[in-house]
Formats: sequence, structure tokens, C-alpha cells
Amino acid sequence: MATINREQLVTAALAIIDEQGSDALTMRTLAARVDRQVSSLYNHVGSRDELIEHVRARIVAGIDASAFADEPWDVALEAWARSYLTAFAAHPNVIRLLATTPIRDRSTLAFYDRVIGALVEAGWPLRDAVAVMRTVEAHVLGSALDIEAPGDLLDQATVPAELTTLHAALDPRFTASTNATAAFELGIRALLDGLRTQHAARIPRARV
Repeated sequence: MATINREQLVTAALAIIDEQGSDALTMRTLAARVDRQVSSLYNHVGSRDELIEHVRARIVAGIDASAFADEPWDVALEAWARSYLTAFAAHPNVIRLLATTPIRDRSTLAFYDRVIGALVEAGWPLRDAVAVMRTVEAHVLGSALDIEAPGDLLDQATVPAELTTLHAALDPRFTASTNATAAFELGIRALLDGLRTQHAARIPRARV
């Protein structure tokens, strides 16, 4: 039997989540997926919680935060948000799992430190920087779920005609402006416009 390593276990775990949802991920289902005894998995990961953190690290590794090194904070934040969306839209089933478990992975914490550091360097008060990041992050994660939702989640054909405004707004001619991608674009523009206004108001204040 060929040897197996931790990265292969993470790949298998992510496949289980993608196919069956996060609740399906257990050490037993993972062992079955890789054709090993459960006990042998503990040579590579100490627990399900540790495994989840390795999955988190895998997803975060696919998010590009390089723009924070040399772009204005708002340009960098938008580039980061778009990369973040791409990473999570590819694995929407991990969102609930990673959003409801404490972050312990060091690479993820370092990733957040880089973003927060760039925001503070750009003039955001230390007390506000996490909220700025989380506001954008929440929009991204919601959009990732929305993008992967069924195409007929909100469809004119299922809206009673007497609900005239909604029925009219869902006219198929408007699909390009009513779909999930359009909603993300509108939302990220609105968020950035609002954050620029907030940033301008905070710049004269001392950083605390």
C-alpha cells in the first residue's frame, strides 16, 4: 500500500466537504476515503479540529494578498476581495465550517496580520481595522454562497403575478443586473465607496 501524507489527507477532506457538506467530514469518513484505518490518520493529524485548520490553510493559501504591499489600501482591498471570492466560490461548503470554528492556523493568522497591518499603515485606526476587514469578508462569503446557489433560487417563473413589483424586477431581460455576480459587484463598489468616506473622516484623528 502506498504511503500517504498530510497534504493528501487535506485534499481528501476537502473533497468530502465539497461533495457531501462539512457535517460529513469525520475521521472515519476520511479514513474510508483514503482506504486507511482511522488510527493511522493520527500519525498525520491530531484531531478533526486540527484537520479543519489544515483545510483552512489550504483555502487561504489560494487567496492573493500581495496587492497590500504596493497598492493603495482601497485598491488592495478590492483585489483581495476578488481573490477571496474566487477561492471560496470554488468550495462553498467550507464556508459554514470555517466561519464557525476558531481560527488557530498560524498561516491564516499571519494572512490577517498582513491585511490589518496594511490598513493601519494606510491610516485606519487600529481599533477599526478588524471591522473594515470583516465587513468586506462578510460580503465576500455571502456572495460566494449566492454565486453557488441554484439558478432558479429567485426566479420570475415562481413569483405570483400579483406580486407585481418583484415579478417585473425579475424579468429575464434584467438577468445581467440581477444575478449573484452583479450583486457582488454592486456590493463591493458600495462598500468601498463607504469605506473611503469613513477613511477620510478618520485620517485627521490620532491612531489609537
